[in-house]
Parts: sequence; structure tokens; C-alpha cells
Amino acid sequence: MAGAGLSQSQSTELRRSRFEALRAVDIDRYLALLLVPEAAQDDIATLLLFNAEIAAIRDRIREPLPGEIRLQWWREVLDGERLGEAEAHPLASQLLELIARRRLPLSPLAGMCEARVFDLYDDPMPDRSSYEGYAGETASALLQLSAFLLDADASAKTATASGHAGVAQAVAGHLMLLPISQARGQVFIPGDLLAATGLDRDSLLAGENRKAIDAAVRAFAGFGRDHLSKAHDALRDVASEMRPAYLPMALVEPVLKRAETLGSGCMETSPRPSQWRRQWRLWRAARSGRI
Repeated sequence: MAGAGLSQSQSTELRRSRFEALRAVDIDRYLALLLVPEAAQDDIATLLLFNAEIAAIRDRIREPLPGEIRLQWWREVLDGERLGEAEAHPLASQLLELIARRRLPLSPLAGMCEARVFDLYDDPMPDRSSYEGYAGETASALLQLSAFLLDADASAKTATASGHAGVAQAVAGHLMLLPISQARGQVFIPGDLLAATGLDRDSLLAGENRKAIDAAVRAFAGFGRDHLSKAHDALRDVASEMRPAYLPMALVEPVLKRAETLGSGCMETSPRPSQWRRQWRLWRAARSGRI
């Protein structure tokens, strides 16, 4: 398995390449990772790279079927059915080594793969309950597993915080990706929020009813803000040493605020703050302990 029997120089090189890979595919989580206790950084980096790998499958395919096959491959790796192939796959071998060494739960990892099937198709998100389920199996699961890697025992008390924070983080992410998802024909804004503003999938993608789209974007941001508030409440009961796992939460509120200002403008201009502002917010949150 990856990491077994490596020299100090080889271990250092593996760590460097792992961090460089994460920086290339998910710079926000990379920046947050640098502020996590060093003892947990390598393990969390492997987890984050797995998340980035399955999240990017839509970008690498033209038809859903190859994407489903790739996600099924990962599920079989987790089930131990692809050991020979996994040994030859750097990320898969690192992930299996992490699972064995830290007794990382398999069910959330398999759930992440299952949820990502939705990304491969252009079906609209039906409603807020469906969105919460999707976010729970992706962003929330990632936060909870990160907390587990910080302290497995203490993470038992972080599920509520992870649940709400993951939904808020997912909303911010989908708001930032609105120009890309619109171009692809994807709709992540829940259908019940669209219906309340007189929209459906086709009219949102057409982008013509700007007033209704303003209302839909702001309603979606408000949905994220509600979960963010609940996450902050839940974090009050979380031990301070667990909070580094939730540093990405610090990047959510500025996105929601800018989306509320831009409204339908988010369809053309991502509400993503500049990189230096994101770095500063992460540093401030890590230094103050207030996320």
C-alpha cells in the first residue's frame, strides 16, 4: 500500500505531490488544509483528492455511461473487488491504505460515489429535501470524515454541524458554478424554489425572466444562509480542536452575500470572491477560532 516502507525523502516527495495535486483541483480546500494540524494534513489531503476525483468525472465525459462506469469502479475499489488495479492506481492505493490504517468508515465514501451519479445527468434537482440529501452525501460527508481524521472519538458529536455546514457549502459552490452549470444544462437550484418564483428548469436556463431569476437566486442563497446559521449554532457544542475541519465554512457567507447582490447576474458572473480575500478569511478564522 502507498506509504508502506518509504524512505523519508520518498515520503516527503509523496506529500509534496499530493498537496500540489490538491492545489491544482481544489484550491479553497487546499488553503484550508494548510491551516489544519499538521499531523492530520496528509490523511485529509488523500480524502480531499478522492472527493475532487469523483466530483470532476462530469468534466471528463461526454455521455453519462462512462461516468457511471467510473463511479462503479470506485465503489468496487472500496468493496475490495479491485485490489490489483487499486495497487497500481496512486490515489486508490493511498485511499485504501488510509481506510485500513485509520479505520475510516466505508459507507460515507460509497455514498459520495452514489450521490455523484446525479452530476452525470441533466435532471433538475427536484426540491430542497432532495438537495439536502445530495449535499449530505457529498459536502457534509466530506466535512464529517475530515473531523473523523482529526479525532475519531470527538467526531461522534459533530454530525449536526457537518450536516448543516455541508448544505451551506454546497449552495455556495453551486452559486459560484452557475455560469458553468447553465452552459451544461444542469440545474441545482431546487425545483420547489424555482416553482415559487414562477420558473422551471427550461425557463431558468433560458435566462430571460431576469426578475424571477433574481428571486430564485436570492431564495437559494437564503436557503444556504439558513443552513449556515444552523451550522454555526451546532459548532458551539463542538470541541475547539475539531473546528479546523470546518474552516471551509468561512468561505460561504461572502458568496451568499454577493449572490444576493448579483441576483440573476450570477448566471454570467460567478459570485466567487478573489483569492486573496478567500485566503484572508481562512487565515482569520483559523487564528480567531471563529468560523
